[in-house]
Amino acid sequence: MWNIADMSLLVTCPNCGPREVEELRCAGESTKRPAAAAPSQRELNEYVYFRDNVWGVQREWWFCRVCEEWFLAERHTYTNEVVRTWHPGPADSPGGRDGSEAASQQEGAQVL
Repeated sequence: MWNIADMSLLVTCPNCGPREVEELRCAGESTKRPAAAAPSQRELNEYVYFRDNVWGVQREWWFCRVCEEWFLAERHTYTNEVVRTWHPGPADSPGGRDGSEAASQQEGAQVL
């Protein structure tokens, strides 16, 4: 027999604190815009349609339906463990650096 607690996922919203996944929306993997001022058709297609789909920790965009704010999260794609969440800063903007020095980091979330 399965337990509903085994199926839930808590993600820490940087504004609201821990929230059940039903109160959030995952918008998918974070990507970088093409570096060129006038990217080729191929670069635009890769940016829009292709994802790394890594096995392991992946950076994703999430939207909190409670406070209506976007934030970034690092989630392990196999275990569903959310490693950390934070508000995007200049380093996290499209084409920015990796964002490891972004402010408002919230460590950990838990899989129930």
